[in-house]
Order: sequence, then C-alpha cells, then structure tokens
Amino acid sequence: MKYQNKVFLIGPMGAGKSTIGRLLSTELSLPFMDSDRVIEERSGANIPWIFDIEGEEGFRQRETRVIDELTQLPKLVMATGGGVVMKEENRKMLQSRGTVIYLETSVDQQYERTRKDRNRPLLQQHNPRNKLSNLTEIRDPLYRDIADYVVSTNLGNPKSVIRDIKKYLSTDYTS
Repeated sequence: MKYQNKVFLIGPMGAGKSTIGRLLSTELSLPFMDSDRVIEERSGANIPWIFDIEGEEGFRQRETRVIDELTQLPKLVMATGGGVVMKEENRKMLQSRGTVIYLETSVDQQYERTRKDRNRPLLQQHNPRNKLSNLTEIRDPLYRDIADYVVSTNLGNPKSVIRDIKKYLSTDYTS
C-alpha cells in the first residue's frame, strides 16, 4: 500500500498545489507544509529575491535541503515548487519517501492562474506563456516519471481533485 500519511504534490506553477494541499491536509487530518514557504521563512527573503541574489542554482540548493528535511517527517501533505523535479536528488527523495501526486494542468490554465503573480521569478520576462510552455516540455516527463498518481486540475474544482486523490490513497495497490 502507498504511504497514506505522506503525500507530496508536484506539478507546474499554477496547478493548485498549495490550494489542494491545504484542503487535502484538512481532509486527511495531516499537517500541511509548502516547501517554497518554508524556504522563504528560513531565509527571511522571498523567492524572487533569492533568485536575484543567488540565482536559480542557489535557490535549488536551498530547496533540496528543505525537501530532504520535510520528506523525513512522519506525517505530512507537502506542496512543492514547480521546479523541484529538476534535481535528480529531489526526485529520488520524493519518490522513495511518500506518495507523489502530480497535479497536471494545461499551459493556458497555468497562464491564467499566474499571469498577475509577481512572486514567480521565472515568469518575469517578455513572454511568460512561452516560458510556461517550455517549462512544461522539460518538466512534464520528470513529473510523470516519479508520480504515483496523476490528476488534472484543469477544471478548477478542488473538491473533485481531493476526492480523486483520497480514492487513490484508500486503494490497496499491492501486486
């Protein structure tokens, strides 16, 4: 049986990881953590500032330390940053320490959900829709590779997404 007490939400920015994570943690009576928020709290700076000062690699190093720590907690629903899958070390930790749920969504939905958010350093450029499309092309195979379950958030109905995840978690998938 998959881990029912350790659920890690992965997917692109704008997929709803934080929203679904908070609601799912309440439904499952588990603590909720957002790895990006933990990074911000510990560094005393927001993610765009970290990207400006340390670059993406500096941010990814911080992210790996936080992922390592949080995935070792005994009970947790965790929302991850969209780029968490870019480091193999993160993928291995997530896959081996809990149930990984890929919240899949279209580039159009990502754009609609993130276009006014100034806290997303990778989208602060000339054509954010192209950037989202490029990120999806690179990251989607990585998300799929480590996901135990894939659920679409395109329809924007968190309750149905949570129902799907709970159904998956309550099923015994032993072979």
